[in-house]
Amino acid sequence: MKKILNEQIAVTDANPIRARFYCYPRFTYPWHFHSEYELMYVECGHGQCLVGDSIIDFQEGDVILFGSELPHCMQSAPEYGTDEQLYVKGVNIQFEKDFMQYSFSHYIQFTSIRNLLEDAHRGISFSLRQAPHTVEMLNLIPQTQGVDQIVLILSLLQALASFPQKQYAASPNYLLTPSLFSNKKMERVISYLNKRYTQPVSLNEIASFTAMNPTAFCRYFKEHTGKTFKQYILEMRIGYACKLLAADRLNISQISLECGFESITPFNRSFKKITGLTPTQYKEKVNTL
Repeated sequence: MKKILNEQIAVTDANPIRARFYCYPRFTYPWHFHSEYELMYVECGHGQCLVGDSIIDFQEGDVILFGSELPHCMQSAPEYGTDEQLYVKGVNIQFEKDFMQYSFSHYIQFTSIRNLLEDAHRGISFSLRQAPHTVEMLNLIPQTQGVDQIVLILSLLQALASFPQKQYAASPNYLLTPSLFSNKKMERVISYLNKRYTQPVSLNEIASFTAMNPTAFCRYFKEHTGKTFKQYILEMRIGYACKLLAADRLNISQISLECGFESITPFNRSFKKITGLTPTQYKEKVNTL
């Protein structure tokens, strides 16, 4: 059975940042999560990273931002560990989830950083191959302490928030919580769906719940989520399926029913469309990490 490790990281209120250089023959740390945010910069190496309900490629010059409680695992390419000339190297930074929370929440100057950290619940990958100044900041952070280190972290987060191109890892609804929405009505809608998305939920039912007609609700929902109601429900179900596949307690047919699909055929089709892998391929990939 595939297990997930709840990692306990040595950060405290007095020392909210843990930053270090790393150099290994290959990545070996298992599928895990922790309450802290994490930045993993890859100076040397390539492979794949399992993030939430998705798998993304990484290569030299990439940095990945993992949100609080987001399961993840770095996996080196197969040749690493067998070729002694190959190794993975870079910078790892972890900081507690409440780091400067009041400032991020209340001061407009930190709006872009706050938005970045909210989006990190999906995991975000950035390419720094054309950003030498950002790489320089990353390399300075493990070498500094105190206020200087905090200033560098803030500058780094601001730089990443301003990046024109970024790749989201997990699907849009992975670990999505109502607190990510500022609109109270939308919070109630998401909370309602979080409890019922594996059950048949009709458009008329959810529209009635919000005291809106179906047409108005569809427009309202897409304005706030960027997705249709049907697409949103589907992605929530596939995200849940990924968690069940990683847990390895149910077979694929059982998982399809547990996630609200009437049969395995539409489940397989939807899973491949959203993740790029069949359920069997995803399960095999997870269990090799």
